[in-house]
Amino acid sequence: MAGGLPEPVLLSEIFHLDHIVIAGQTVEFRHVFYTWIAMLILFVVGWVVRRNVSIIPGKLQSFFEMLIDGLENFTVTNLGEKDGRRVYPVLIGLFLIIATENLLGLLPAFDAPTANVNTNIGMALFVFLLYNYEGIKRWRFHYVHHFMGPMLPLAPFMMILEFISHLARPLSLTLRLFGNIRGEEIVLVLFFLMAPFVSTIPIYFLFLLAKVLQAFIFYMLTMIYLKGALEPAH
Repeated sequence: MAGGLPEPVLLSEIFHLDHIVIAGQTVEFRHVFYTWIAMLILFVVGWVVRRNVSIIPGKLQSFFEMLIDGLENFTVTNLGEKDGRRVYPVLIGLFLIIATENLLGLLPAFDAPTANVNTNIGMALFVFLLYNYEGIKRWRFHYVHHFMGPMLPLAPFMMILEFISHLARPLSLTLRLFGNIRGEEIVLVLFFLMAPFVSTIPIYFLFLLAKVLQAFIFYMLTMIYLKGALEPAH
């Protein structure tokens, strides 16, 4: 870590999966390894919840029912019944994988994949392609009207501005998530070095909330972009 801070021993280093060599070039592999770990966690948790589904829900089932139902209602309220329920599985999938990846950074010997730009830009580009695909699918050629602004004489200027604005969205999503997650991990290490346990425990729970909040922000921005693409151009 930069600034002379000691590097923690990570699980990927123990199993020698922090990098790979392709054609003589070293490629960082750590973020991919922990992304697979996050996916495995979600698969296992999903299997456990599904296997123990009951009319009288337990604590784990109640938690996920509350989470999924709450986010589903929030999506349907903003996107409408038809569009909301259609795109909701993608949105909740994004939220769950980002939240899991963020929280991995709080576990000893683990690292958050979202503290790496490569992970975030992959998800950001997926969101960019998704909402533009949905817009083109619904409006066909008329989707271009979303870039033309409210007045025809201003259309050439508005199209330039709108194209720049839309191209900046993946960059914004990438850097926002990367900056917050990476910054939180650095601050947590600094607090631990200055006052182990005493200062780390409260800040640990604060970052626990912040990491879930960052996943929700990514989810909400994706929903807003979809809403803009699916609505008629004014």
